[in-house]
Amino acid sequence: MSGFVPLNNWGADVSPFHAGEQTAQQRAGVRDVAESTGRRGIRRFMPEQHREFFAVQPFVVIGGVDASGQPWATLRAGVPGFVSSPDAKTLRIEDGVLAGDPLAAGWREGALLGALGIEPRTRRRNRVNGVVRAVEGKTLQIEVMQSFGNCPKYIQSRTPSFIVRDPAATLAEPEIATHLSSAERELLANADTFFIASANLSEEAGPGRGVDVSHRGGPPGFVRVDDANTLTTPDYSGNRFFNTIGNLVHDPRAGLLFIDFANGDLLYLAVQAEIVWDGDELAAFAGAQRLVRFHVNEVRRSRGALPFRWSDVEMAPQFLPKVRESA
Repeated sequence: MSGFVPLNNWGADVSPFHAGEQTAQQRAGVRDVAESTGRRGIRRFMPEQHREFFAVQPFVVIGGVDASGQPWATLRAGVPGFVSSPDAKTLRIEDGVLAGDPLAAGWREGALLGALGIEPRTRRRNRVNGVVRAVEGKTLQIEVMQSFGNCPKYIQSRTPSFIVRDPAATLAEPEIATHLSSAERELLANADTFFIASANLSEEAGPGRGVDVSHRGGPPGFVRVDDANTLTTPDYSGNRFFNTIGNLVHDPRAGLLFIDFANGDLLYLAVQAEIVWDGDELAAFAGAQRLVRFHVNEVRRSRGALPFRWSDVEMAPQFLPKVRESA
């Protein structure tokens, strides 16, 4: 590690990446590039523009683990300002809990948390990984351990607008099952977006220890529903940090979150992930560098939980048909 220049408070012998991430980077042939880029791009504090960005969003995606260590991806929503940053090392989320949130009752001081601020309309996104330092009712105060931005690739543009909901929707219990229903399979087969939470809770992970939550986007159909308990998705070229894949190398458990943009339903999946690094199967997914197969263990559907309706989608440029140049 002596060849890497210490940046953003990373010491010469301390990496922002744990062993699982490093293994994935090495296998992809980007280890040195990822280390160099990570030391520049991953900060141990939030820059001012990230602090301001989180504060104007009407929702934030959160990753955490339950008492058994199972990761879940969820979100909170509220009037912009419900997320704030009192200082460069602190993120505060005041309430915004939605019905059926699998993590709602489980937050404790010392819990690891990942947060993703994403603005689909502008395709901006910024990430935070940290530790819960205080729980005040439904409010979480988080000490930021890692902060970094992501490029706008693969984000579908759509704008949320708050709606008045049926009061019953704010109290409804989630529908829980061990497999996907036919309606849920149809929803996933047409999805263009989902979020994934993963974790490395090992003390040996050092500064890379924590929970991560990430965005995944693709053309409708990029989530292949193999059966009622199996999904296969492409892993496209990204920032080369391999935060999610690296966590899955260490612990294959993950939590997926799908949004039904038409009616505000939230679909939570607890899964086991299997990474398909190469082979003929990749040819079925244009642009895939590897695949991730998810084996579904639990399904939770919260009907009408999200207080938004959304504008029509504008697909990410990466998924628009290529226009041939005239000869």
